[in-house]
Amino acid sequence: MKKRVLAFDLGASSGRAVLAEYDGRNVTLREVHRFPNEPVSCGGHLYWDVLRLFHEIRRGLAKAAAAGGFDSIGIDTWGVDYGLLDRRGDLLGNPFHYRDPRTNGAAGRTAERIAPDALYALTGNQIMDINTAFQLCVQNETAPELLENAGCFLLMPDLLGYFLTGDISAEPTIAGTTQLFDPHTGGWSSEAIGALGLPEHLFPPVCETGSVKGMLRKEIAQELGIDPVPVIAVCGHDTQSAAAAIPAVGREPFAFISCGTWALFGTELDAPLINEHSAALSVSNEVGFGGTVTFLKNITGLWLLQETRRTLQQQGQPLGFAEMEALAASCEGGMRFIDTDAPAFGTPGDMPARIRSWCQESGQPAPADLADCLRCIYDSLACRFKDALSEIEACTGIRYRRLYLLGGGVKDALLCQLTADICGIPVLTGPAEATALGNAAVQLIAQGAFPDLAAARACIAGSVTVKEYTPDPRNAYIYENYQTIYKKESE
Repeated sequence: MKKRVLAFDLGASSGRAVLAEYDGRNVTLREVHRFPNEPVSCGGHLYWDVLRLFHEIRRGLAKAAAAGGFDSIGIDTWGVDYGLLDRRGDLLGNPFHYRDPRTNGAAGRTAERIAPDALYALTGNQIMDINTAFQLCVQNETAPELLENAGCFLLMPDLLGYFLTGDISAEPTIAGTTQLFDPHTGGWSSEAIGALGLPEHLFPPVCETGSVKGMLRKEIAQELGIDPVPVIAVCGHDTQSAAAAIPAVGREPFAFISCGTWALFGTELDAPLINEHSAALSVSNEVGFGGTVTFLKNITGLWLLQETRRTLQQQGQPLGFAEMEALAASCEGGMRFIDTDAPAFGTPGDMPARIRSWCQESGQPAPADLADCLRCIYDSLACRFKDALSEIEACTGIRYRRLYLLGGGVKDALLCQLTADICGIPVLTGPAEATALGNAAVQLIAQGAFPDLAAARACIAGSVTVKEYTPDPRNAYIYENYQTIYKKESE
């Protein structure tokens, strides 16, 4: 039984259209279209160019049709961001980018309405300024008439799905990134919405993951010369699509990192884990496929390297990621560290200069050159992963014996090896295309090719190459240095 599905996977820096073919034994991927996803700065704000993204989706549809066609479509994106539709269904402006500075400090300001621990108890989400709840609160403060006159808001995969089908609904995994969703009931948290003073009419009905959003609009199908096909409500949050493709077989607990612009470090549970301990450690409960919960930490990931590379290009030093990795590997590790999640590193800008300033202000030696600066990023990321592993284990009471690393980070051997060394457990890497594979897997389940997620994961495990990185105890000193430096800074 051969099936072909089309997965649109949009990350915070690029998007692609990927054809996935299941031949009855294995799943293979073929990228048919790739495009940049660059934010637009205008009037002091940062926006997503959503109409350009939709244009690129249409181009992807045409290329996929020319490459042999497909039986269904699925879209996943990054979390938290949204677009507003008016009551006629027209888009009200470009969606804000989560790095737009308007939300700086927003989580703290809403504490007057509802205490952070109370909000966490309702939704199980890590409190972060970028979360949809706080974005909507800022919009309600600065332009309340816009929310009052809006018909609804749609998160990015649902918005792009609406452009394709006309369907207005919220897919649970992407809704679970908002801090307005109840992971116990699988629906919007009316208590959280009410406490934050948000208009209830904004919240669309919730659909079921794996259900059909709708058929491709006839006018789009006719214009592109393709057959109308169903658009499936895959795991709209790219992290959950990646989690669906973890090549785990059996019931042994595992930890994972979905490593892209953001690094989502977590594990998979059968039910939410929301208590004072998880709240204190800021661990999120995000809705996964098939009633699972992904218990995870949101950590700054490859953004630090991506922004360093962009800065170097602007300065006339066009380096590839492999060249940056080689430079970092040429330096001694454990010499200096940054807080990768600090606000200083959260917005676009000269990342090497910010790292030098951070080191100097924290009493550490400033990086002598670019190689030192890059090694600081690598060591700091791997140590932050170790922190997250310890926190997840403390909450669940489980000692994880294996760590899957998925996404773009698998291409970086230095990061993978340092993660194994510092976390002290084997790191199994792959697939690099986890998000597209997970997107396709949910479509194939919806098409009847697999009975459930376990069967899909077993197929993926047999279809991809998994590389294992064994911990090297000689590098354990890096985390010891990290702890010493951070203890000194906090005194």
